[in-house]
Amino acid sequence: MEITKKLKNMPKDKRMMTVVVILGITGLVLIMISSLVPKEEKTDELEYTTTEKISSAEDYRIETEKRLENFLSSIDGAGNVKVYLTVGSDERYIYATEGRRSKSENKTEEERKYVMIGGGSDKSALIETVETPAITGAVIACSGFDSPTVQEQIYRAVSAALGIPTGKIYVTKLKR
Repeated sequence: MEITKKLKNMPKDKRMMTVVVILGITGLVLIMISSLVPKEEKTDELEYTTTEKISSAEDYRIETEKRLENFLSSIDGAGNVKVYLTVGSDERYIYATEGRRSKSENKTEEERKYVMIGGGSDKSALIETVETPAITGAVIACSGFDSPTVQEQIYRAVSAALGIPTGKIYVTKLKR
């Protein structure tokens, strides 16, 4: 009861009113100062620059070319091999989703949401898989091009290794 009496008498007590006003003004000033302080910028995992995308796809293409060159040069009669690949798309992220489906008489409703991880301002979508860039074509130059058997083996090996049809593969003779 003593607190309620003090609250009722507060407008009459000038010292108490002064303290309350000063505390209120101090709180407002602190709020204003906090809005003026620059915030630390956080980069979202979902966002990255175009140059990072390009370098990622370019790195993938170069690494795949090297691996394919090493493999094809081991084919009997192929000799020296050079490989050039074309990449049709960049890396693609597939995000985990959760959803629910509800059915009524004539309607089916489906709701999907991304699965978020982290807390507060550090939330980001959960990456389920990362698809490698799609290889759309290949040019192969080899010193063993004169042999039709070697040509056929190279066409089949490249088609199987990259998962592309032989119509998107070109094999030619390597210049000495």
